[in-house]
Order: sequence, then C-alpha cells, then structure tokens
Amino acid sequence: MSLFNPALRAKRIFELNKMKIVSPSWYCARTKPKHEHIAAANLRKNLNLEVFHPRLRIERATRRGVMRVSEPLFPCYIFFRCIIEEKLIEVQRTNGVNTVVHFARRIPKIADAVIEELKECFEGEETMTVEDRLSPGDEVVVVDGVFRGMRAFVLRVMPARKRVQVLLDVLGRPTPAEVDENSVVNETNTVATLVPVLAAPTAKNLAVVGVG
Repeated sequence: MSLFNPALRAKRIFELNKMKIVSPSWYCARTKPKHEHIAAANLRKNLNLEVFHPRLRIERATRRGVMRVSEPLFPCYIFFRCIIEEKLIEVQRTNGVNTVVHFARRIPKIADAVIEELKECFEGEETMTVEDRLSPGDEVVVVDGVFRGMRAFVLRVMPARKRVQVLLDVLGRPTPAEVDENSVVNETNTVATLVPVLAAPTAKNLAVVGVG
C-alpha cells in the first residue's frame, strides 16, 4: 500500500535523486582582456580545477620588426572542468575571470568531444606554432623601407623569393610595388584565420555556448 502513498513516493524519488552521481563537465569562462593566463593559473592554483587554455606561437612582422608572440586561440575565453553547482561562485570571484558564459539562468556545458578534439591539436597543452601567412586580398601596413607607414593590399605572394607584391595608393593612383615579406604587417588576419582547419569546426561547435 505504501507504494501508492504520494508522500512516501515523493520521499523515495528525492532520495534516489540525491544518490545520483554528479560528474564534472566542461564550461567556458569569459576573462578580462589579456587576462586569460592569469584566470587559468588562478583556477588551477586556488580551486584545483582542470583548465584548458589553448595558445598559438606566431612569428609575425610588427612595426618593431619580426617578433615571436604567443596569443590565445580564443581571446578572452578559457575552458574549465568542474561540478558547476559546487564551484560557480568561486569561479566567478576568481581574479581574471569576468563571468561564466551563460544564457539567462542556463549555463551550457561543452561536450567532452569538443575539448578532446582541441587537445589533440595541443598535446600536453603545449603552445602550437603556426606561420603567419599572407594571402592575396589581405590588407597590410608597410613597416619598413621607402613605403613605411603606407597601407596596401596584397596582390601576389612569392614565397621562394620571400617577397610580396602589393597595391599602394601613391599620390591618389593605385601603384603596384614589390616589398620584402617581413616589411608588412597583416591587418586582417586574426588568430582564428591562421589555423582555419582547427578554428572553423571548433567555432561551429562552440557557437552553442556563446563563444564568438
């Protein structure tokens, strides 16, 4: 008879729910600008959480010459794994973290498969080295030589000669010129465009959690 008692049945359901094993999941945190590494380090050290913060090492021409720089694959975003009900407030109060990505009151999980796919490209969370490539149509700024400071568009890339043909605006007239590939800074490339094979499917998968 007790099986049909509403009060006992509700109590039994409550007890069964309490017995369910809650496993940690991956979530996304938005960080303060240029604070990805700080937020990641604090989540690891202070909360003992598993954190994934993919980075790229890029050799590129800058206004100060060719430099090697390290940049996050997803600027202002890092991934962390936890039981969110237990760690949400602490994560949000962590130095470097702006907020946990959410929609209204829902905090979406990131599928383990998405993180694993990324991790395969960043073995041991080592920084991935990529080449900053120029392509026809890219907008660039000349940082060295007689055309220094001028904007131009790439017409042709000549990797064997390490030269680039660009289209300059000289005295109001479109003028083609040939310059050293290290004398121009790409104005249109973002980190994501440097690794399209990796970034394209990943961005699609992450769209559901608001990473843009």
